[in-house]
Amino acid sequence: MTVHAGTASLAGRLTVPPSASGIVVFAHGSGSSRHSPRNRHVAEVLHRAGYGTLLFDLLTAEEELRRANVFDIGLLTGRLTGTVAWVRAQPATRDLPVGLFGASTGAAAALCAAAVPGTAIRAVVSRGGRPDLAGPRLAQVHAPTLLIVGGLDRQVLNLNRVAATRLRCAHRLAVVPEASHLFEEAGTLDRAARLAAGWFTDHLTATPADPLPAGSRGGEVR
Repeated sequence: MTVHAGTASLAGRLTVPPSASGIVVFAHGSGSSRHSPRNRHVAEVLHRAGYGTLLFDLLTAEEELRRANVFDIGLLTGRLTGTVAWVRAQPATRDLPVGLFGASTGAAAALCAAAVPGTAIRAVVSRGGRPDLAGPRLAQVHAPTLLIVGGLDRQVLNLNRVAATRLRCAHRLAVVPEASHLFEEAGTLDRAARLAAGWFTDHLTATPADPLPAGSRGGEVR
């Protein structure tokens, strides 16, 4: 379908299982698209857990021709917040709590979007993300945030560790052993998908008054 985010018309794929308890909007990384096999795999796991998903292209075909756009976090954040507004206007998803799943630069956009007043994002998951690119917005994120990083992705892992110290929301850093940046090693993407599904189960349908599940207040787990 076509997603209308502000003045942009973007290609997207919306899937809403029967009795879905929430909707997760995906923000892909640089050089990727709604066709990302990794994000589609995670989306399928979320469908089985009872969540709807929206995979969409953050940029138009014309915009993708300018390489700098894929690293323009301000542009990507605006596109993502516009898409969340579109999701909230659709009959099939208007009553569902919204979570965000970001990868690479898309994770920075997801965190920045979650920091925008009024977006009411319930939960954020970053897989192999660059939360450091969210800069000062990290301290303004209120949605419970899970940072998933491969144990072999040492540079990005260090960036995530520093970013985690700047988060003031409920958060956790989950390290998947033997996983590189793209989670191409056997079983590692499945592990990341299960972690994401578990985080959304704990936080997407929770209300602010609910007690936080154990392990949500910070720290690093493997």
